[in-house]
Amino acid sequence: MKNVKVAVLTVVMVMACIVPSGFAEVETSSTASVDVMSSYVWRGIQIHEDVAIQPSVGITYGGFGANMWADFDTDEDVSEAIETDLTLNYVFSVGKFGFDLGYIYYMLDGFNDTQEFYASVGYDVLLSPAVTLYWDVEEGDGGFAVASIGHSFGFVDDKLSLDLGASASYNIENLIMGVDEDGDEFSDFYNGELSASLGYSITDAFSAGASIAYSVPLSDDAENSIESMSQDGDSDHLYGGVSFALSF
Repeated sequence: MKNVKVAVLTVVMVMACIVPSGFAEVETSSTASVDVMSSYVWRGIQIHEDVAIQPSVGITYGGFGANMWADFDTDEDVSEAIETDLTLNYVFSVGKFGFDLGYIYYMLDGFNDTQEFYASVGYDVLLSPAVTLYWDVEEGDGGFAVASIGHSFGFVDDKLSLDLGASASYNIENLIMGVDEDGDEFSDFYNGELSASLGYSITDAFSAGASIAYSVPLSDDAENSIESMSQDGDSDHLYGGVSFALSF
């Protein structure tokens, strides 16, 4: 069933890339990338501790976008994705406020698929503060909020960039994010994360980069939850990797 879903979604994205000539004035773009990470960490949870290969392909048409992302565990059969996500979104701005409204479908190997809707708002000032609320409408049946800040520094005629970021999250009775010590869903602060990435534009279309991040739990409930769901049994995680991206 998963292979059928992936095939259908792939066809949809490929067809979306074929823009009729009558709409050529609408700005379009396509991207393809691959990350090679030391492990797969999601919202502070270590999904697997082996090296992860994570390819992604995306398209935009005006403010509309579609992206397909997958995770492959190098300690498993790399012909099968551990997870495949489809994201559909729409971005727009009002003055200095930027908005991103979207939907994510998570296809999971060995677990039930689930779905999230999300809404994000950011403000175009120093440190680019943003708040995003995700709401799981299937398996988690709850929310997850993330507040973030970040700043980018450009060097060498802006071909080299250094991006620094920090975020903090809050779980809202979302069962996907685990349970407390009593086995119940909970609302509490979840994880905080610091990140840094270095990117270099080799050509106008091709870039490479490296990143590192460190995640810690922000509450006892989160620590219990993250430890119980992480493959290594820890609540703190340091991870990083390299990435390559092509735009066309």
